[in-house]
Order: sequence, then C-alpha cells, then structure tokens
Amino acid sequence: MTASDWRSARSLYDADGVCRRASLQDRLAAAGVEPGAAPVDAWRRLRAVEGSRATFIDLYDLVAAPRGLAANELPLAERVSLARSVMPEVWPGFEITSRSERTGDVVTVVDYDPRWPARFEQWRDRLHTLLGDAAARIEHVGSTSVPGLPAKPIVDIQISVHDVADESRYVPQIEQAGVQLRSRDDVHRYFRPFPGRPRDVHVHVCAVGSAWERNHLLFRDYLRADAQARDRYAEAKRQAAAIWADDGWAYTEAKTDVILSILDQARAAR
Repeated sequence: MTASDWRSARSLYDADGVCRRASLQDRLAAAGVEPGAAPVDAWRRLRAVEGSRATFIDLYDLVAAPRGLAANELPLAERVSLARSVMPEVWPGFEITSRSERTGDVVTVVDYDPRWPARFEQWRDRLHTLLGDAAARIEHVGSTSVPGLPAKPIVDIQISVHDVADESRYVPQIEQAGVQLRSRDDVHRYFRPFPGRPRDVHVHVCAVGSAWERNHLLFRDYLRADAQARDRYAEAKRQAAAIWADDGWAYTEAKTDVILSILDQARAAR
C-alpha cells in the first residue's frame, strides 16, 4: 500500500456515513502545528485539540511520511515503540505487566459464529465461580456479542467491580481461569491468555457505573439494534484488518472514527 493509498484508507465515515475526514496535513494546520515540528510534539498538539480522534496511527504517519513510507510500512517494532511512548498520555497510568509478552498473533476478522455466545457463557460461569460477589456484573461485549457482525474470533468479557484499584479481589481469581493481567491504567485492567495458549478470549475489568462500562454496553446494544451501523462497523473492521494484521493496537485505533460516530448516534437515539 502506498502512502497515497494509506491516506485514502484512513478517511473513514462520519455520522451520516459519508467519507469526509480531512487529511492529516489539514488537521495539523487546524491544530496550529508548526511545519517541521517533531513527530511526537506534533502528535501531542493534535491530541490536545482532537482528543481520542488523534490516534497512534497519526503518529505513525508523522514518522513514516518524511521517509516516503505509508504508516503501516514502518517496522512493527518501531510502531510498537512509538505507541508505547505515548500510551500513558492516551490512558493515564498505563503500564504493561512483566512476562506477559506474546509473539506471532495476527489480527483476523471472520464471519459471525453463532457458537460465540455459548463460549461467553462458559467463561462467565467460570469467572463467576472464581470471583463471587467481587464481580458486580459480567457482560459479553465487543463484536462477538453482536449477532451477524464479523469479528476476530476472540470473545470479549467485561467484568464490573466496585474498586478497580483493589486488584487483590479479582486479579488472582481471573488468572486462575487461564488469562493473564497484561496491562493496567487508571480506569481499566486488561487480561489475555497466557503466552503459549490460544488467544480466544479477552477480559476487561472496569468500575461499576464508569464511562468505560457505559460506553461498551451502549455500543454493543446499538449495534445489535441498528443494521446500518452494524454494516458500517463491519466494513471498518475488515479494512483495518487488511492493513494492520500484524498490529493489534493499530487495528483498534483504525476503527476510532467509526466507533465514535456510532457512539454519537447511540447517545442521540436514547
């Protein structure tokens, strides 16, 4: 994919489904970024103005373009290093746990599998047994929770607790189920299977009543109810997987515009 192709693919959909995203250069100018600014400084200014709509991929693009590369043509190790360098600004308090690295995982989006809800129920029952009343609710979230939606074949589970900071009440118990704490930040804990085990489930822990909890449930419920939004999201997922199969963070970031647009629709529809 050339740099020109990448800029085209980076233009996603707005609230009415029309592709209208401004070019990165126009966005930088609108944010008051001076020509020649260092990539990380330019990205930080863009993030200050645009919030979560300024993604890691914009940073990749800022580093890649002067070298005549598309963002996805940067070496994976360089992309990971760039993302980690600014992750604490995206998720305050972010840190990765030791001995939790995995290698060789590839992002693959497949057609909806009607067996996914049953897989969630098996995990829910196991986690409920281990956690008891430490879990206020256990929900199936993410794309595998939406009938008919293509997805990575990884079941996402959201556990709501009363105090995310009190890890003693849930981290050892969740790890007994076979998933390892991978990262933490001020609002969220993320678990994935231990290295060497199939990557078929992710577990997310958040606080009861938090924005994290509300947004994931709202997004799921709206996709379940609105076929047009579901189709838009499916297309964004397939585009993202085609470009970022080797980079899970970038795959997630590439869907940002569509996710935020659909969340805006969902809030307006309430």
